[in-house]
Amino acid sequence: MKHLGTCIMALMCGLSVMDVQAEGPPAKNIHLLSSDEHKFILNLGQKVLPRDCYELWHGSGGQAQDGVYLIQPADSPIAVFCAMQDGGWTVVQHITVNSSVDFDRSWEEYKTGFGTLMGNHWLGNEYLHQLTSGPGRYKLGIKLVDKDAVTKTGEYDPVLVEGEEAQYRLRLGLFQGTAVDALTLDTENYLHDNQRFTTKDRDNDNYFQNCAKLEFQGVAGGGWWYDACAGANLNRRNVIYWQKDCNKEHLCKYAWMMVKPSDLVKVIHSRDCKKDEL
Repeated sequence: MKHLGTCIMALMCGLSVMDVQAEGPPAKNIHLLSSDEHKFILNLGQKVLPRDCYELWHGSGGQAQDGVYLIQPADSPIAVFCAMQDGGWTVVQHITVNSSVDFDRSWEEYKTGFGTLMGNHWLGNEYLHQLTSGPGRYKLGIKLVDKDAVTKTGEYDPVLVEGEEAQYRLRLGLFQGTAVDALTLDTENYLHDNQRFTTKDRDNDNYFQNCAKLEFQGVAGGGWWYDACAGANLNRRNVIYWQKDCNKEHLCKYAWMMVKPSDLVKVIHSRDCKKDEL
């Protein structure tokens, strides 16, 4: 049955069984998978890699399964977890409250990623930049699950994470969803939109201390797009924080951050252009 499942998955990805090899292209972030987890990559041997999970999901007619895949948003392949049942989202962060994965990490670790793709992890700011910087527009998805298993979601459309020279600054568009808008509205006098990323060894926030170092119950805040300091922080592993939706009074058990191509397409009609521009 396990072999049959592998064959079906290969056909869904547009591959023949002969194309599925023991080893696929080397992933630049292979450190996010243990040696035992390498075998769970579901599109090993695919000759032309997709740019993101949505491309795989769409190519399968919406039938692809959740799991680890290889994608190539820039020059080098990377491994990612794809939330296919939710519509082909590329997961860039997952955290469980009181996670054994430490999110109190350095700039370099947040740049290249840490944790495990099949559990709690940060994909990496450099890959967030690669995914969201085009050629098409992307949106950011947030998924929160509280202690009573109530799920809230939200989307920011579009999203852009700028490059390292801009300190991975976060740019967000309009919000919609059942969760509170905790990144672009300053209801708590904190505004995370347009902020640069801060880690314990690189202070880019607007507070007189380093927000990533501030502790709650002995646990540091972790890297984030801090203001002075936070109305939301999904990288604090002892208390997932998202304004009134997730905090120390209303505990959340899980959180995810994901990206996928934007649904917004703007067609510009111009007399000077022979064809429409997107």
